[in-house]
Amino acid sequence: MRRALLAITGLAASTSVLVVLKGSPGATQVAQDLPRTPTPVAPGSADPAPAEGEVAAEASAAATTGPRPSRSPSRAPSARPSSGSGSDGGGQTRKPSAPRTTTKPPAQPTTRTVTGPVVENEYGNVQVQIVVSGSRIVDVRALELPQETAQSDQRSEQVNGRYSGSGGQVVERQSADVDTVSGATATSTSYKQSLQAAIDRAN
Repeated sequence: MRRALLAITGLAASTSVLVVLKGSPGATQVAQDLPRTPTPVAPGSADPAPAEGEVAAEASAAATTGPRPSRSPSRAPSARPSSGSGSDGGGQTRKPSAPRTTTKPPAQPTTRTVTGPVVENEYGNVQVQIVVSGSRIVDVRALELPQETAQSDQRSEQVNGRYSGSGGQVVERQSADVDTVSGATATSTSYKQSLQAAIDRAN
């Protein structure tokens, strides 16, 4: 009889303890801290579903850090060729053409022939012709000299030899200021007069 009473009393005490444990929040916390049985995963399936604790941790981290900013995809640069003057329809850039330099050959001096007037003296007539290239006398010719006598012919040859031609005194000095031939003063003077008139006409 005594043993039965003790058993009944112990049963009642254990029942009270269980009721108290179930109603207290600490018991709930203990129950939550108990390890959960992992959810079985079928073979060949994807990664196992996250446990409730992991879901709660991820939700807490997302709430703390906030949503991540989304990146908009960068646009690729346009591949269309520019329609400027430096490119053609095929998209190839044209190289600027080098400026054309036209080198003109140096102008050749104009060659002119100028004839002086006929100058008369006591021995005959004298007339001189000059060839001018640009502004320079390059040749001198005696078109007419006194040749009536042998003496006049000789003096005329002396004057012509000293003054005329491309190597005479006229071309050398580029003027009518030449030396008078001794013994042929009249012919020399007439020659200078016709020569000076031709030079004046050329200028």
